[in-house]
Parts: sequence; C-alpha cells; structure tokens
Amino acid sequence: MASYRLLIKPSATKELEGLPLKDRRRVVTRMHGLSDQLRPPGCEKLTGHDLFRVRQGKYRIPYEAPDRDLTITIFKIGHRRDVDR
Repeated sequence: MASYRLLIKPSATKELEGLPLKDRRRVVTRMHGLSDQLRPPGCEKLTGHDLFRVRQGKYRIPYEAPDRDLTITIFKIGHRRDVDR
C-alpha cells in the first residue's frame, strides 16, 4: 500500500499549536495514521463537499483526499462544536 503525503494548512497548524499538549499528541498521532490509511474506520464523508473527517476525542480533523493523488490536505483542526457546523 502506498503511503500518502500530508499537507497541513498554516491555519490548521496554528489551531494544532493551540490545543492542550495531551490532546495535541493524540491529534498528531491520528493525522500520521492518515498517511497509512486514507479512509480509516470511523471516517465520514462530509455532505456537500469532497471532504472527509476523522474524530480524535472531542476534536475533528477535516481533510481532502483525492483518490488519484497521493496527497492529503488537512484544512482545519478544532473542537467538535466549531468544526461540525
């Protein structure tokens, strides 16, 4: 299986830096897991968009993963009350 390349938008990087250290480690581990498995169990396709999202505790990570490209783009990292709207 091919390994995917992760691209994280600068705004998502700032959001990641704002998380508590314990949660940040979990979110980073989950993001690295995306590079091995494009659509892991629990992944959901967002309606109306060509985006997917994974959950890590109370945080959500929406990302774009085109099938033909080996690049995953992470747009946002945030609390579920902010991202799921």
